[in-house]
Amino acid sequence: MQKINKNVVLALLSLTSLVFLLFQLYYYKFYLSQKNGSFFSKVRGSQSGQDSTRWHVVRKFLGLISSHNIPVYLIDPLILGLVDKDIEQIRSSPDGPSPECKYFCAPRDFTTFALVDKTWKHEVSLFRAAEKMGFQWLKIINKDPRLDGMDDLSGIEIPLHYIFKLASHAIHLVVFYERSGNYLWHGPLRLRQHMDRKFVPFRKLHFGRYPGAYEKPELVLVSIDDLKVQIPRNPSSFLEEMSHSRFLECRYREARAFFQLYPDDASLDAVEFRKKAKSLLRLAALTLNSLGVKFWLSSGTCLG
Repeated sequence: MQKINKNVVLALLSLTSLVFLLFQLYYYKFYLSQKNGSFFSKVRGSQSGQDSTRWHVVRKFLGLISSHNIPVYLIDPLILGLVDKDIEQIRSSPDGPSPECKYFCAPRDFTTFALVDKTWKHEVSLFRAAEKMGFQWLKIINKDPRLDGMDDLSGIEIPLHYIFKLASHAIHLVVFYERSGNYLWHGPLRLRQHMDRKFVPFRKLHFGRYPGAYEKPELVLVSIDDLKVQIPRNPSSFLEEMSHSRFLECRYREARAFFQLYPDDASLDAVEFRKKAKSLLRLAALTLNSLGVKFWLSSGTCLG
């Protein structure tokens, strides 16, 4: 009888353990997985810690600028190149969780965003909020070339680039300005003597080696790796534009000296001629660009 009781007790203990184990499996599958499913899909168990860090830094930055109503858009060439391959799928996909972190987890040191200057003016509050979130930041300013021809305003400085660093990843925010001619311009990134040249690997930046000029892009809001972000509607066109975006500034001093020697013709005929010439050049540029034909100025007054 004692032996039977021991067997019964052993069986009951085994059954109890099995039931408890099944309960744990059920709890994990139907509660924890639902509660944390979106988190796991973002961190991606198959991704390394470094990969998930990139995604988390981008998510924090987007949350930061969203809380300050700053309309930035993605211009990172590496990510846009990946997005362009799947652009139709990304545009048509629902907003549900992504099965994997395919774009923002790609190996890179920076993620690059753009900002049009006139859409944002309150940088002090942004910097304070960024510091509270753990970001280190760097601001690069330089002279406004739009004012170089004006004696009273020449030398005024404007922000050109911002860098926000968190952990092992950094966000490069490029500031674009509207220029006469209805295009967007960004300035070069030049560090001053007192700046920390080891803050980030500056040589790896995709923007800032020289000034650039771009057409105003049409933007579209998409979901990439579960993050809402604006991108150029046609990423391939933007990437193509990057390859020939280098901007040559007017040599204002030389131009002024030239016009002192050879005063500008202010007659009605001359003004009308210049107006027609500019319209013709603009129409030719639009036509050739729409056809994908590359062109350049090889000689003439405009090049001079």
